[in-house]
Amino acid sequence: MTRALLESIGLFLTPFVCYAAFLMFRARHPLIAASWSRGALSWLTLAGLALAMAGLASLALFGPEQGAYTPAHVENGRLLPGRFQ
Repeated sequence: MTRALLESIGLFLTPFVCYAAFLMFRARHPLIAASWSRGALSWLTLAGLALAMAGLASLALFGPEQGAYTPAHVENGRLLPGRFQ
């Protein structure tokens, strides 16, 4: 769960990092609020949300199949660890 959350946050922040790099390339300081217009922020937010949703959808569609979890149990006097089947 943590991995999926961190990947989504990373995908969401990708457009903002790219825009900050673009501002630095154009010799503007990205930490000054005047460099970030309101229109750019709205488009960056929408692009970040779209990337995060696409990442979660691809994880759900193409991620590893884990199956059902079988908890640890005793079988024939031996303790068998929990596993995915």
